[in-house]
Amino acid sequence: MTKNNVLANCARFGNEAVDGFLDKAERAAMMASAAEKLEELFDVLKIDHRNDHNTRDTPARVAKMFVEEILHGRYVPPPKITEFENAARYDQLIVTGPIELRSTCAHHMMPIYGSAYIGVLPSVDGKIIGLSKYDRIVNYFGTRLQIQEELVKQIEQYIVETTNPRGLAVRISAVHMCKTHRGVRASHASRMVNSTFYGEMATSSALKAEFLQECAALDRR
Repeated sequence: MTKNNVLANCARFGNEAVDGFLDKAERAAMMASAAEKLEELFDVLKIDHRNDHNTRDTPARVAKMFVEEILHGRYVPPPKITEFENAARYDQLIVTGPIELRSTCAHHMMPIYGSAYIGVLPSVDGKIIGLSKYDRIVNYFGTRLQIQEELVKQIEQYIVETTNPRGLAVRISAVHMCKTHRGVRASHASRMVNSTFYGEMATSSALKAEFLQECAALDRR
């Protein structure tokens, strides 16, 4: 099979939503199929999931964890955005964070955890979204197999497409357990930090500096 055929047969890459999303019955069928495959894996690894009281139900639990938690953001629609009129025509920078981030590394399927910060430069003629929605957006895109370089861009793209701000900044600081619990076994103090900027946040060095200063202030609290 050629590479193009392989890609054509994929629902989507691991950090993208599946086409059409899955309803509750479809996710239940997926969990049942995944549990069977996990039982096969346990057999290969010589883990007794039939007689050992600790691992008897583990394949089913792990399958449910992947479908309803770790990869949940692939199978369900994104969170609804609650919008409010910008009655005061507010046009200054809004920064929120730290937003707790939990995700899973696409390379070794190990946890990623840390914080996200979002800076929004609203349009005076546009809308302002509910503050908790930023947390929900981060959680939604985090519940997929991710690499941090792409996660920060997915969050940015969704907020830009749904709210059309004058400017936007997204920053993530996270620990990758694929680095702390395997391989080099780095300290948990070792983090990866990356940011993305859109619109006026990308072109104004003063706005960038203000956003980064606010992130540092929020991180110290």
